Amino acid sequence: MIDKKAIEEHIRGILKALGDDPDREGLKETPERVAKMYEEVFEGMNYTNHEIAEMFGKTFEDGFEKSTSDSIVVVKDIDFFSYCEHHMALMYDMKATVAYIPKGKVVGLSKIARVVDMVGRRLQLQEKIGMDIADIISEITGSPDVAVTIEGYHSCMTARGIKKNHSKTFTYEMRGQFKTDKSLQMYLK
Repeated sequence: MIDKKAIEEHIRGILKALGDDPDREGLKETPERVAKMYEEVFEGMNYTNHEIAEMFGKTFEDGFEKSTSDSIVVVKDIDFFSYCEHHMALMYDMKATVAYIPKGKVVGLSKIARVVDMVGRRLQLQEKIGMDIADIISEITGSPDVAVTIEGYHSCMTARGIKKNHSKTFTYEMRGQFKTDKSLQMYLK
């Protein structure tokens, strides 16, 4: 679990290391606010992929017993954010597309968006986000045919270092038929 008191102490130390006074009027409550924010934006760090699958794993089977590869579920443009593990920098304006071929059951569409949000709430790499979402959706649906595409901006590239403001990163995690059947990939665009 996230240790808010430890975060508060470390933020006070960072403020001092930056040469500021954590006891001045504008900063007095900053350590507490940052700790509360971190508890929210890093909530996904409290759970394994399996636990996330259990949280959002409600499925519907009635009428899907004879699913074929002609049935595809695609949810596009799921907005979310994350933080890169290298600089703890914000990854923003991120959009995920999640697709799967049902294997006898489907998951509620809002659950797919909830999985994306929860996975995003971790320190990690964009490539890992796609892999984790695919693992969870596969576990929930029982389908090996899953695809996750992600696009987004990384403030570790736009606000510091090379400062390329318009550089967008795209990642693709293709599994099962999405990896082998190029015609399925058109649904991800």
